[in-house]
Amino acid sequence: MRKKKALTKDRLIWMYAQMVRIREFEERVKRTFVEHPGVIRGHTHLGDGAEATIVGALATRAMNDPAMPSYRCHGYPLVLGTSPRKIMAEIYGRKDGLCGGFGGSMHLADPEHHFPGTSGIIGQAIAHATGAALTAQVKDTGQVVHCFFGDGSTKQGAFYESLNLAAVWRLPIVYILENNHYQAYTHISLEDANCIAGDPLSQKAQAFSMPGVTVDGTDPLKVYAAVRTAAERARSGKGPSLIEAKFYRLSAHGNAITVPPVPTQFPEHEAVEVYGRKAEYAAAKKKDPIPRFRAALIRKGVLRIADAKRIESEAQAEMEDAVQFALASPHPTPAEAVKYVYA
Repeated sequence: MRKKKALTKDRLIWMYAQMVRIREFEERVKRTFVEHPGVIRGHTHLGDGAEATIVGALATRAMNDPAMPSYRCHGYPLVLGTSPRKIMAEIYGRKDGLCGGFGGSMHLADPEHHFPGTSGIIGQAIAHATGAALTAQVKDTGQVVHCFFGDGSTKQGAFYESLNLAAVWRLPIVYILENNHYQAYTHISLEDANCIAGDPLSQKAQAFSMPGVTVDGTDPLKVYAAVRTAAERARSGKGPSLIEAKFYRLSAHGNAITVPPVPTQFPEHEAVEVYGRKAEYAAAKKKDPIPRFRAALIRKGVLRIADAKRIESEAQAEMEDAVQFALASPHPTPAEAVKYVYA
């Protein structure tokens, strides 16, 4: 069997840098609600805690492989090469945003960087990604679609229908189930075990005769290894796989503060705010993927402390620039409200 090449030092440092960029971007979105109240209209859904899964999975891509997540979607296009300026401007509803300010946080799209688009409907991205995989198969493009969705999506009909079709037709797609412990405000332990098919959720793959594995979603290298194996299988014509990545969402389900009084700080995760699970939240913070990966790379001699600080400083400057760009961008005019409406 062909021996797989280990990740290079430069690639490992790149992975850490991307994780830091995602975290800093999400922090700036969160701070906008406090520092610039009223700028963001509607909800944003942050992905802090998911950085290792996002970067570990996308590090396996060939250059033209599409990535298709659901509405918790800011981090993916950042890794794919989309300008943080354009993402932030879109979240702010500005004309210079990815979609001209019409999509907002939950509906990002950047086809130029192989990011076809996202959906605010739970589970809908699974069907869209499966369609993209069918297109890749029919056109023989050699692409593998990376499809991301939350544990709550596994209750939707689109999940079962899409995985069944992908298995029957051996479509080139990797399904990455992001189990972040919460379905909106409901902890996974409170769900009916018969409804979620128990733990791990990757055992759902058995119903479709496809491989299913569960990995530590706070470790980008474990995610990388699992997704790389699945992607190679898909690219060779053997069909889809289901990867369950377990991690903890470190922010609340959705953020929407558009009316006074202006908060002095942003609410914590619902584990604390709603359920009072302070010990759970504290334990999750100790497994924060970014400081853990940083420490591991320094311990192995891959990353120096000075370089880590430089990466973090550069990410902060990059995202501050994105905020200022977005604030300076104009809003769409009222006349443009019907620009993309078709009868």
